[in-house]
Amino acid sequence: MTASLSLAFSPCPNDTFVFHAWTHGRLEGAPVPEVTFADVDVTNHAAERGEFDVVKVSYAALPWLLDNYRLLPCGGALGRGCGPLILTKDDRADLNDAKVAVPGDRTTAYLLMRLWAEGQAPASIEVIPFADIMPGVRDGKYDAGLVIHEARFTYPQYGLTALADLGEWWESTTGHPIPLGAIIARRDPTRPELDPARLTEVIRASVDYAFADPQASAEFVAAHADEMDPDVQRQHIALYVNEFSRDLGDEGYAAITELLGRAHAAGLVPEVGSLRD
Repeated sequence: MTASLSLAFSPCPNDTFVFHAWTHGRLEGAPVPEVTFADVDVTNHAAERGEFDVVKVSYAALPWLLDNYRLLPCGGALGRGCGPLILTKDDRADLNDAKVAVPGDRTTAYLLMRLWAEGQAPASIEVIPFADIMPGVRDGKYDAGLVIHEARFTYPQYGLTALADLGEWWESTTGHPIPLGAIIARRDPTRPELDPARLTEVIRASVDYAFADPQASAEFVAAHADEMDPDVQRQHIALYVNEFSRDLGDEGYAAITELLGRAHAAGLVPEVGSLRD
């Protein structure tokens, strides 16, 4: 009998696209995943409590997780031209005295915002569900909102403008791609199904399956996407699923090291050791 494990990832199109083959039994001999869908702010904190075996989290959350989990080199979101945006309704030039809505306190988006906004003094930061951010800024409840994912394509519909493209800032400042979402696996040598080499094979095979037959996952993607427009779903996948989803490689690891190193130097996260053990 094939062993099972708990797997958690977001309902966003990039994750459902990547994990479709694995979660639908298309990979012979793979561990059977018991799937939980949750936004990344939820999975960041759930992983800290050790609630899942394999889980999608923010790279910004790794400093609190690597004692009990290891980073896998595939399945995540890292790329160029796909960074978070800070949106406003007015023409403000910075976040001084602004009430800001963010999608999570340990998200990569929030960490990038804190690095970008060094020296600025927002009036308040409030963590709210991602889907409530753009309506909240549009309706004047917040002065600014930090958004990710498909909001890059839909924010003009809310009458909002981009104060900053944090991905563009990161790339121009460091030359590195943007590390957004990581796949981590529980450290437990007593459970063969959690062998990191085998999990890497499984997730990489799921990515390869998705690339080889993009239509196979279309119904699964649409069933879970907040943004139901198929064109937006396809744009989302094209932006966040790329060669780094198959293998971080030296370039991907360098980007993650740069992000967490800068954040530690700024006093924002604990120091992180090797990402490859």
